[in-house]
Amino acid sequence: MAGRLLRRLTAAAGLCAAATLPAQSDPAPPAPGAIRVAAYNTALSRRAPGALVQALRLGDDRQVAAVAEVVQRVRPDVILLMEIDHDADGEALRLVAEALRAGRNGAEGLDYPHRFTAPVNTGVQSGFDLDGDGETGGPGDAWGWGAFPGQYGMGLLSRLPLGPARTFRMLRWAAAPEALIPRGHYPPEAEPMLRLSSKSHWDVSVDGGRLRLLASHPTPPVFDGPEDANGRRNADELRFWGDYLDGAGWMADDAGVSGGYAGGPFVLLGDLNADPEDGDGRREAIRALLSHPVLQDPAPISAGGRAAASPDHAGPPGRDTADWRTARGPGALRVDYALPSAELAVTGSGVFWPAPDEPLARLVGGPGKIVSSDHRLVWVDVVLP
Repeated sequence: MAGRLLRRLTAAAGLCAAATLPAQSDPAPPAPGAIRVAAYNTALSRRAPGALVQALRLGDDRQVAAVAEVVQRVRPDVILLMEIDHDADGEALRLVAEALRAGRNGAEGLDYPHRFTAPVNTGVQSGFDLDGDGETGGPGDAWGWGAFPGQYGMGLLSRLPLGPARTFRMLRWAAAPEALIPRGHYPPEAEPMLRLSSKSHWDVSVDGGRLRLLASHPTPPVFDGPEDANGRRNADELRFWGDYLDGAGWMADDAGVSGGYAGGPFVLLGDLNADPEDGDGRREAIRALLSHPVLQDPAPISAGGRAAASPDHAGPPGRDTADWRTARGPGALRVDYALPSAELAVTGSGVFWPAPDEPLARLVGGPGKIVSSDHRLVWVDVVLP
């Protein structure tokens, strides 16, 4: 079965010696002694439970093949994958790891023996009419917007051992000091029950604690009304990390253990759905996080991002990581991050966004067209103490 899956993925990607393309956009490997840590919103989530697993098993999905090749070009040692639908058995993440073992278009396969995934709030019904449409049970009535439990989930793949982990899926929004909950917008009995994370917040140990990964995928600060419910939630999901790094005690994890970060080197990862200069989010929240004294921002620039930069945006051309240049879209924005702690030596960083005239631009499509994803993979190379 595994052999057939790999062969079909290979065929879908057009793998053959005659079709091998030059790897002009391949990032250079990490410096000796450094490890590469990456974040990638894959946009692989499907509309129905089990649909992603079915697509992965069939092995003929062109988007899956393109996403896999992007990862193989960058070759991270540890990667956070977002919008991978979560299932109780972790089958979707396992099949993604299996797909990555098959090389394609001259990019060698990757083996990630270690995986981590956990439940998320998306699609988990609250029992309340949270979206105010007079009914319960819809995507907007879940603790995190989603059509089924686990939609838009997250997972970690690593060549280094993972675990243990702290997860904060159940943490209530009202627990945050001066929480930005829009008062009067939700049913009053629901307000104290609301969850902070639209998916979850994770603190996962890597390689026996030599490094920790702080991972999240906050809600987009749009798709709401004048109450700015999503914008407020996004800001508080970001503020969680600042408070956590400060060692604040107000947060309790899903095991009931209270307290913030215990210290040590880390990389903060995720599609944070916030641009410090442009877009509809509350920019002060992402600016506060980026300027936190215990982390550093490599601020990578890509040729493709520079070419896609919106002329009316204030952000530096080339730093964008998502391509929303559609008729009604916000343009290209910087929303994906890999932010190492201040004590780590950074030897490199980047965004996989080839220039439009480079061969590997075939993997990232163009305005309104997703070949791999509408997001770009971001990475940072760090040397562990």
